[in-house]
Amino acid sequence: MEISKKIASNLLQIKAIKINAQNLFVWASGIHSPVYCDNRLALSYPDIRESIIEGFMELSEKFQNIDYIAGVATAGIPWGAILADRLKLPFVYIRSNAKSHGRQNKIEGELNPDKNVLVIEDLISTGGSSLQAVQAIRENGNTVLSVLAIFNYNLKKSEINFKNADCDFYSISNFDVLIEEAEKQKYISSGEFEIIKEWKTDPENWFKKFKI
Repeated sequence: MEISKKIASNLLQIKAIKINAQNLFVWASGIHSPVYCDNRLALSYPDIRESIIEGFMELSEKFQNIDYIAGVATAGIPWGAILADRLKLPFVYIRSNAKSHGRQNKIEGELNPDKNVLVIEDLISTGGSSLQAVQAIRENGNTVLSVLAIFNYNLKKSEINFKNADCDFYSISNFDVLIEEAEKQKYISSGEFEIIKEWKTDPENWFKKFKI
């Protein structure tokens, strides 16, 4: 089984991915979604955790001259730290906001300028939190090679946001693979599969015009 399908299947099995076309989840961005992803649960399962790290290792092979691994707070921190350990590279993490006391850091750890940084995120929805981290790293005088994530919702808005920021991104698994696996495993019905596919065409407004 290819890694994207394997990870999607694993996340479904441990209920890290929740699908409910009847009662929608509300994201921090305000988007109402029938799908919610909580990759933090995977940290508690050693075999799945190892598979995810293998996925990150495989993606990292796309890049040469990686100097630092940076995790996006909070959910990207453990994955980034484990990957940095495997690659024998220094690790830092990026806060969503600068600390209100002490040194008021936004970047925690020692990140020297003029270095190449690979950013690790748990998931990408609209790309907002990831790109805030990218901006902080760039403002520190560094080059961001790419953002790598466990899961990507494959939303058009994220593609536009990353393109506007001139930043590449990759994920181990994604929304399209997930819903195919969910239907195959009878996690969702064919009707729910079609509803979820329709949601993805206009996630910001879908719930206003389509009532279950």
